[in-house]
Amino acid sequence: MAKTGSDYERFVLTIQQAILNSEEFSKQKNIKIELNKKIVDNTGTEREFDLYWEYELAGITYKTIIECKDYNSRISVEKIDALIGKIKDLPDIKPVFATKTGYQSGAETKAKHNKIDLLIVREQIEDDWKDKNGNPFIKKIFIRLIALPAPEIINFQTFVDEDWIIKNTNIDTTKPITMQGMNNEIFIYDENKNEQYSLQELSKKTSEEDEEITKDTFRHIEIFENAYIDYNNVKLKLKKFLFDYIRQNPIESNIEIDITKELIGVIEYINQNKRTAVFKDRIIKDW
Repeated sequence: MAKTGSDYERFVLTIQQAILNSEEFSKQKNIKIELNKKIVDNTGTEREFDLYWEYELAGITYKTIIECKDYNSRISVEKIDALIGKIKDLPDIKPVFATKTGYQSGAETKAKHNKIDLLIVREQIEDDWKDKNGNPFIKKIFIRLIALPAPEIINFQTFVDEDWIIKNTNIDTTKPITMQGMNNEIFIYDENKNEQYSLQELSKKTSEEDEEITKDTFRHIEIFENAYIDYNNVKLKLKKFLFDYIRQNPIESNIEIDITKELIGVIEYINQNKRTAVFKDRIIKDW
């Protein structure tokens, strides 16, 4: 989508501001780029520049302007001449020119002799995703996630050691023994294996070897030599327990990470033959 002149100026501002923000010095100075800055030159003439920023160092103010041209053709020497004329009565200004397509050779020569930095500030192109030898970079990452939901336990039974209960407690074994509590409050202790887990964690005990008692319903059995079930300081010796459960179907989801969507733009420094990529969350120099 083509940008209007003002759109392109804002685009260049976004790219340049991101680069300034990435520099520690700029962070300390809190440098902010201004749009359509008006400056009065030494003749009293008001000049307007697309982008402008300044900072002070050791009592000296350093000023930079960028002229932005959103042309589909390469910048000619006449455009450089126009900028030279515009700043000739502003000797303390550092001039920079930005376009999206490039410069004619005469324009590059004229800019170099007049200490004007030339930039190509643009959106990404296919060649940005290749190294110097033409080898492609990875642009998209596909991740397949498979989540295994915990089994749904539909029945749980315990088998306690009646002889132990008679010898070690005052519980009447001729009546049903009940424990009422939340599944995260009732614990099983397997002293031989030095294991402890709550009823809430029973799903971790399932095994591929568990018997399928009906379609999609399985039974898990644990047999103990020295284990106890405990709730609210009531501790009973446990011979075994079993529970029936339904295995849940895996939940699959796909994630696509498109790195190209993170790249805001690219800035090429013609005078330095360097290129910097500006992403949403980082700056990569020498891209």
